[in-house]
Amino acid sequence: MRSQLSWSHYRELLSINDDDKIVYYINVAIYDNLGYRELITRIKNCEYERIPKETKNKLVYNNQNSSILDLVKNPIIIKSNDKYELVTEKVLQKLILEDIPSFLEELGNGFAFVKNEYKIKMGNTFNYIDLLLFNYDYNCFVVVELKISELKKEHIGQVQIYMNYIDENIRRINQDKTIGIIICKQDNNYVIKYCSDKRIISREYELI
Repeated sequence: MRSQLSWSHYRELLSINDDDKIVYYINVAIYDNLGYRELITRIKNCEYERIPKETKNKLVYNNQNSSILDLVKNPIIIKSNDKYELVTEKVLQKLILEDIPSFLEELGNGFAFVKNEYKIKMGNTFNYIDLLLFNYDYNCFVVVELKISELKKEHIGQVQIYMNYIDENIRRINQDKTIGIIICKQDNNYVIKYCSDKRIISREYELI
């Protein structure tokens, strides 16, 4: 038993009958300095189950080589008050902005909000990045694009352009390269499989 956690933490963990899952939540509770009520919320939100399968071992065994993309859950839970009959990309963005702290927690550790509809100029035209974030643990910008459809190959090209723009015009020399997260209604594993840029990931969203 780790001394950093209280009996209340362990009492909650005793109800779990998966050893890897217990170790994961112990590491998360210590690393994020979670109170036991916060830990209960993480467990109820099925955080462990929403971590990509290929990265669970790294997180369970506290592997220091884990990357920023390992921590992004799937699906990403977005809170909705059901007042919108039609969910558009603008509505999805609005729902995220209404509770930005919860959204950043869904992405993982170290994320900070920079700006929504971040304006960039390419030639004579302006483009707008849905959400621009920064991760201070990994010292890099994060471009987030929102899609209410299935993931398509053109979405990859769009986010790549935005990432390259940030790297060339905004990123400082001491910062790591920008990463991209595409949040979509339905993932397409083949699109990601054949994407040559491993800094880009896709995640589905779920409204609750």
